[in-house]
Amino acid sequence: MRKVGFLTFAVLFACAFAFGTPMAVAKDMTAKDFIEQAKKNVCEASVSEAKEMLDKGGWIFLDCREPKEYKMGHIPGAINIPRGLIEFSVNKKIPDKNAKIVVYCKVGGRGCLTACTLCRMGYKHVKNLCGGWKAWEKAEYPVE
Repeated sequence: MRKVGFLTFAVLFACAFAFGTPMAVAKDMTAKDFIEQAKKNVCEASVSEAKEMLDKGGWIFLDCREPKEYKMGHIPGAINIPRGLIEFSVNKKIPDKNAKIVVYCKVGGRGCLTACTLCRMGYKHVKNLCGGWKAWEKAEYPVE
């Protein structure tokens, strides 16, 4: 019985060490907390900067909203990979880790989380569109 208790403790300790946070110390986090944490690690582009990037070319616009949202309107030429599938699909659609990517969602939260994930996956030139699709529409920039 002592061996089982010790092995259980050893496994929990190893997991906590591997993931950087002891399980007993893990903090309850809200979606807002995750977004605030991601914003500390993500560069953002204003709507006018994103429009310049689109006009200049050389940037991939990644819409991380759901397909239904994307079909209702999106930035011209944008590709759609929903946030929930990003880790599974992005390497197929954007294999170049040096690609210049502007991520956007409806208002910025999902985009920020997606941009953070892309950076963690090794993509080097990622920006989140500040204000997302709503800001793009409000600026009356072109849509498809």
